[in-house]
Amino acid sequence: WFIMSTLTLKSSVVKVSRRRSSPSPTSSPPSNKRRQSPDYYRQRPRSPIPISRRNDESSDEDGEIPGPTPHTIPKPTTTVGRTGGLYMPPAKLRLLQASITDKSSQDYQRLAWEALKKTINGRVNKINISNLVLIVRELFKDNIVRGRGLLARGIIQAQIASPFYTHVYAALVAIINTKFPQIGELLVKRLINTFRRTYQRNDKTNCLASIRFIAHLVNQNVLHEIVALQILILLLENPSDDSCELAIGFIKECGKKLSQISPRGLDSVFSTLRNLLHESTLDRRTQYMIEVLFAIRKDQFKEHAIILDGLDLVDEQDQLTHMLTLDDQCDPEPMLDVFNYDPEYEVNENKYKEIRKQILDESDADDDDESSEDENGNEKNEEEESEEDEAESKGIRKCLVYLLNYVFNFPEEKQQTIIDQTETNLVTLRRTIYLTIQSSVGAEECAHKLLKMNLRPGQEMELCQMILDSCAQQRTYERFFGLLGQRFCLLKKEYIECFEKVFEDQYDIVHRLENVKLRNVAKFFAHLLYTDAISWGVLRCIRLTEEDTTSSSRVYIKNLFLELVEFLGLTKLNNRLKDPTLTEYFEGIFPRDNTKNTRFSINFFTSIGLGGLTDELRDFLRTNTNIVQDQQQQQISHVEDDDDDGDVLEFHRKLQQMKMAATARSEQENSPKPKRSLSPQRKKKSEKQSSRTTKKVSRHDDRQKTKRRRKSVSSSSSSSSSNSSPSPSPERRKKKKDTSTKRHEPRRR
Repeated sequence: WFIMSTLTLKSSVVKVSRRRSSPSPTSSPPSNKRRQSPDYYRQRPRSPIPISRRNDESSDEDGEIPGPTPHTIPKPTTTVGRTGGLYMPPAKLRLLQASITDKSSQDYQRLAWEALKKTINGRVNKINISNLVLIVRELFKDNIVRGRGLLARGIIQAQIASPFYTHVYAALVAIINTKFPQIGELLVKRLINTFRRTYQRNDKTNCLASIRFIAHLVNQNVLHEIVALQILILLLENPSDDSCELAIGFIKECGKKLSQISPRGLDSVFSTLRNLLHESTLDRRTQYMIEVLFAIRKDQFKEHAIILDGLDLVDEQDQLTHMLTLDDQCDPEPMLDVFNYDPEYEVNENKYKEIRKQILDESDADDDDESSEDENGNEKNEEEESEEDEAESKGIRKCLVYLLNYVFNFPEEKQQTIIDQTETNLVTLRRTIYLTIQSSVGAEECAHKLLKMNLRPGQEMELCQMILDSCAQQRTYERFFGLLGQRFCLLKKEYIECFEKVFEDQYDIVHRLENVKLRNVAKFFAHLLYTDAISWGVLRCIRLTEEDTTSSSRVYIKNLFLELVEFLGLTKLNNRLKDPTLTEYFEGIFPRDNTKNTRFSINFFTSIGLGGLTDELRDFLRTNTNIVQDQQQQQISHVEDDDDDGDVLEFHRKLQQMKMAATARSEQENSPKPKRSLSPQRKKKSEKQSSRTTKKVSRHDDRQKTKRRRKSVSSSSSSSSSNSSPSPSPERRKKKKDTSTKRHEPRRR
């Protein structure tokens, strides 16, 4: 301004001097001392409007000074230039907004977009620990759903510019994520994408800022710890001085959180750093940083808290953790940062007002309405007030549904149900359960983490199956898995039914398992049985016979009972097996339907060193062997009798046929047809044949009677001998002995 004013004064002085004094070529210009004096320019009249060079020439010709031209503010045809927008003073912006009354026009929406961007960036840049709550409430007053891209970009840029306030920006994202999870997911995707890009470009500064932000989001439970472990593995896979420095800085920020959530993963990372320190391939500075990190870990990260005081503003139950990995495709959605024309602008703004009233108090909503009126230069009409009163009666559910539709850009009428047949959610659930189990120190901690996952109804079976699979994959059995299964069975009844179903299914496919898996699975279920976590009724699916078992199933049963004996002892286990309320479940293990199966069960338990469990089975076999044999003999005799009766019937049937044939012949002979008289020889032959048949029948009947008599006599004699077998007298024994000796004496000549 000072330079422009001096130029205008100089031009006016030249014109006035030319007008008053006649032009003379010999006149000398004013001295420099006079020009430098402060009163020189004050004495000359000042021109309020700068005069161009062309006006100077015309004034020289005419000899007159042109009058001042009117100063008007040109109305811009567009508000966007090459850089995305022109700077405009606030007063001029209000005038321009007041001149545009149509809210559905593109110019109005563009001006509102620029104002929204300006307010979001200003509020994000002003944030600190003391005014965090106030800034969050002010951000909720703006339509951050429409400007979610601006908000995410503003937070990331502010964090890169001032990494010292990373924990404050992470707390801001944690609060916004509870109300609008889509904004939190968008910011996390952009952070992961930024880390990938900076890591590939070897941009150390921006990469360090991005991983620091990711670490604080892990501390705030906005992002899952899998991303942190993946970043550490990626940085230490091909170690260099820069990658090790990034990993050390990352561990300092979120090491305490990882030590609580996944200590095993953190131990593996520190073992890798220890190997790098011993190899001494890194720079001295990097080695010193690793040693300092080990000292920090020894002090349990006391100087690096998870969440600072005043920033723990979100409950763990309200927080939504995003399951994203480095391998997932993270679309940063860059088009959200650019203005897009919305044909339903007013409707969307009203819908966001409804959502805002649910988040904030009514007083805050009213204040926000007044502030928005002042900024936009518009006053509320009676129609808008009536619409707001009607909108208050609407439920939260409708607002949230619209919000989701607005975020994902698909209309409500054309919604379609999408069925995922790739089982992606199931695979993700199994991976999460497996990583949680592997990253836990104790069974109680693991059970607490798994219960916080909030499984859907029907997913309990997947949890039980994953616990068993994790146990089977170990080289040796770990008591950790047995305690974990016992803990779930004690918590809910549904898990008891699931583990019993898993036991039956596992016994059906036991022939597919290897020896190590057989042993681990058997010991796992033995732990659940001796702690009474599951019912002993699951053993009813086992039938210990030669036909119903295989080599794998026998090894499985052997490991199961040996583990039970090791924990309960032989006497307690025997008492449990003799319990009258449980005997029906053990009929397959100790069969009594057949002597062959009974002997097989006795021999099996004797071979594995548990013959004491089969005492009752041995007594049963000893006392019931004769009864079983008699039953078998009776069955055989009945079969023979049936065979004999069948022969007799067949014989009588043939005899009946012969009689019928004879009667038919006699009828033919008695017919009125001329009969041929039989010769005496044929008569004799027929008489002989009839006599022979009668004799055969009588003989067969006699034989059957004698057989029956013999069988009855033999059965009565055997029963009498078994019941009372009189011992021979001593005299008779002596006579038998003498006769036997006489037989064996050599003959004398």
